[in-house]
Amino acid sequence: MEFSETLNAAFIEAQYRRWKADPESVSRDWRYFFEGFDMAAADAPMAATICDEEQALRQSRVDALIYRYRDLGHLLACMDPLAMCPTDHPLLNLEAFGLSVDDLDREFFTQSLSGSGRATLKQIIQSLRETYSRSIGVEYMHLQDPDERRWLQERMESERNRPQLSGDDKQRILRKLTEAAVFESFLNKKYLAVTRFSLEGADAVIPILDFLVDRLCDTGTREIVFGMAHRGRLNVQVNVLGKTYEAIFGEFESCYDPENFIGAGDVKYHQGFMTDTTSASGKPVRMLLVNNPSHLEAVNPVVEGVVRGRQDSIGEDGKNRVVPVLMHGDAAFAGQGVVAETLNMSQLRGYATGGTIHIIINNQIGYTTLPDDARSTRYATDVAKMLMVPIFHVHGENPEATVHVARLAADYRMTFGKDVVVDLVSYRRYGHNEGDEPYFTQPQMYDRIRQRPSLHRIYADRLIEAKMIDKAEVDAAEQAVSTALDTAYSTVHGSECPFPDNPFYEIWDGYVSRFTHDPVDTTVSKEQLLFIANRLQEVPENFTLHPKLKGVLKKRLESLEKGRGIDWANAEALAFGSLLIEGYPIRLSGQDSQRGTFSQRHSVLVDRKTGEPWTPLNRLSADQAPFMVYNSLLAEFSVLGFEYGYTLARPDTLVMWEAQFGDFVNNAQSVIDLFIASGEEKWQRLSGLVLLLPHGWEGMGPEHSSSRLERFLQLCAGNNLIVAYPTTPAQYFHLLRRQVKANYRKPLIVMTPKSLLRNPAAVSDLSDLTEHPFQEVIPDPDAAKSATRVLFCSGKIYYELIKRREELRQKRTAIIRVEQFYPFAEEQIKAIVKHYNKATQWHWVQEEPENMGAWWFMRSRLEAVVGKPVKYIGRNPAASPATGFPPLYRLQQMAIPDEAIGKLKN
Repeated sequence: MEFSETLNAAFIEAQYRRWKADPESVSRDWRYFFEGFDMAAADAPMAATICDEEQALRQSRVDALIYRYRDLGHLLACMDPLAMCPTDHPLLNLEAFGLSVDDLDREFFTQSLSGSGRATLKQIIQSLRETYSRSIGVEYMHLQDPDERRWLQERMESERNRPQLSGDDKQRILRKLTEAAVFESFLNKKYLAVTRFSLEGADAVIPILDFLVDRLCDTGTREIVFGMAHRGRLNVQVNVLGKTYEAIFGEFESCYDPENFIGAGDVKYHQGFMTDTTSASGKPVRMLLVNNPSHLEAVNPVVEGVVRGRQDSIGEDGKNRVVPVLMHGDAAFAGQGVVAETLNMSQLRGYATGGTIHIIINNQIGYTTLPDDARSTRYATDVAKMLMVPIFHVHGENPEATVHVARLAADYRMTFGKDVVVDLVSYRRYGHNEGDEPYFTQPQMYDRIRQRPSLHRIYADRLIEAKMIDKAEVDAAEQAVSTALDTAYSTVHGSECPFPDNPFYEIWDGYVSRFTHDPVDTTVSKEQLLFIANRLQEVPENFTLHPKLKGVLKKRLESLEKGRGIDWANAEALAFGSLLIEGYPIRLSGQDSQRGTFSQRHSVLVDRKTGEPWTPLNRLSADQAPFMVYNSLLAEFSVLGFEYGYTLARPDTLVMWEAQFGDFVNNAQSVIDLFIASGEEKWQRLSGLVLLLPHGWEGMGPEHSSSRLERFLQLCAGNNLIVAYPTTPAQYFHLLRRQVKANYRKPLIVMTPKSLLRNPAAVSDLSDLTEHPFQEVIPDPDAAKSATRVLFCSGKIYYELIKRREELRQKRTAIIRVEQFYPFAEEQIKAIVKHYNKATQWHWVQEEPENMGAWWFMRSRLEAVVGKPVKYIGRNPAASPATGFPPLYRLQQMAIPDEAIGKLKN
């Protein structure tokens, strides 16, 4: 029997008549259902049978009513503090089920609604309304797992969704509401019109989080990672995480001391905060609020990455011990695509974090845009239905209901390991910020808001009326908070600014931000590399390997044994294997990363007969570090954000994100701009993330050629990034190893090869891996010191230049490879160019159009080193990176070595 079928009373009646005419004409479930009524009247006369038939039809209608309240009862719920509560709904009226007021006193079977199993229709409706149509509206019947639905029904219907709170709980709620309200009021007085993005109107967020933390800790959680936008962020830091008033006021006082602060900093409502404290029930808990940019929802995947990193560090019980909590605005949750991307990650093995608790701070407005113009759905939360998880809508001025929902959400997450959504329907007391005038655009809405008293006053009056507290106690509690604020303000205002610590995970101790050009020993012994190469050949006894892959693996081993011909995929596997044996974990994710976009990596082998996977890099030694490689969802923004977050929690791990083609990285430009390039400068947060971006002009058109190297170079300042374009497998090998062997942590942007993966000239000798580290600049070993022309280049074009030079047997041109653009290796280049004192022509050569690539970045730097003009050789400026016409591509590509080296004779 499908649950959806019970919605339609007419359908049930039709099924019953079909069953009466021919029991085999309906499904087994329906036969069992209808047979129950006949069994009860087996010995009764015909009149009783007719009566029972009518009763069965009425029962089916009541069953449909019960189902529909569970499914649509939220349509009658009183959830909006700015609107009148609904009193009826056509889909929930008696007439919609073929019932009438005459049926209200009849008894019916109640399923799980009543302990006795029977109740009058009036009692059934009362129970359903109290459960699903008061201050809490629940959407959960879309869940396809009957165990989850049953669990929720039992939790909600047994208590009719009434909060089970002690007197101490209620006083604690009032205390948190008071702290939140007095804090905002104090800021409004002392820093009038200063932007702080007040929480007022959604004050219930504070007790929600307070009780949520407590509930999670009671079920084994020891770390909670929060992500949220600007709205209410300062209040959450103070009244949930425990940031001091002095620290907050110091941010308002615009404290700046270059001797105590590194970097450009960020506005106060973007700052992160970490604390070690205890929950209300005395359990230890670490809480982290992740730094946030102004781009709404961009922090979501970053939080998930931090959490997954911490969970992986802990091991088996990590998903219970570390929990993510994300707070959203209603307009942003419905509007920003990264929300759906992050939700989609939640149940994927490479990205799952055991469930995220989402709290929507639903102001019913986005800046000045109302919901009718902001979304095409009834609720801001409808996008979350894609996950088959429960959604709780709750009245923002019923703090007891909000706390009840917080506990229920925590329990669901810990029980089922899935996301859960709490929609706190509230309002925004002021405009978008404290200097904004909302009456320009929403005068009627703000007339209603102006009439609303503060929530802590509303709730205090309720407790006073219930004789749980008196007004003097309420006034004393407010005065105590005000006094504490005044004391802290006096300490900070007009005196030396405090510079509190910026604590972070202890695993970062020992890592530094300062980049150095000093070589890092990344060499590996021949014996170790041969051991790794042999281990990578091994598969289980009954494993059926694809015949072509047998040849690939055999060729890799042979190149090691011969000491030459090591290609890119082989060098990468050796770099990975050597790091794993040395104890460095590795995480690689991206679209098709297990095999590799260009069928080059094959890090996960698949049995041709059974489909079972085998990962040789996880079978090197008993005490090696783990190798984690995942084929990602088809998204860039969320996945790159996730991997960045992972690096914040795991500086000991080589974390790599690989684009399918480098061109697609621009879908993640927000993550690059807001976090990767500027996170250290703004927040003093280091990251060792590696971006692997296949790059190069090979006739594949405008969206399969360019990783937009120029954009990364434009972002370079203060040694914030490492941008490299290696030309040999050995250079790639050392670059990857240096990323974790060095004690500094910087994001590494690598232009990786495509056609070079199989170019027989683009290979390395074994000695290149065993004898010297990464070279930021490679001189030309074949050029005579009498060369009159010097070419600087990087990447794939190098092989086309040396090929042309060999074809023409040209000896008067030197080709210098810049393997690392940034940080710029000025001293190394100086040492190289001094050998070419007879050179009269200096050029930069690139495949990219003149307005792209590295030319504009390198020109001034090279001219400063050389002391002479450096001219450009490459494609003309273009709006599109590459042509889509193969003949034109070949003409353009051929023109580069023609100009740089010389034309071939026909």
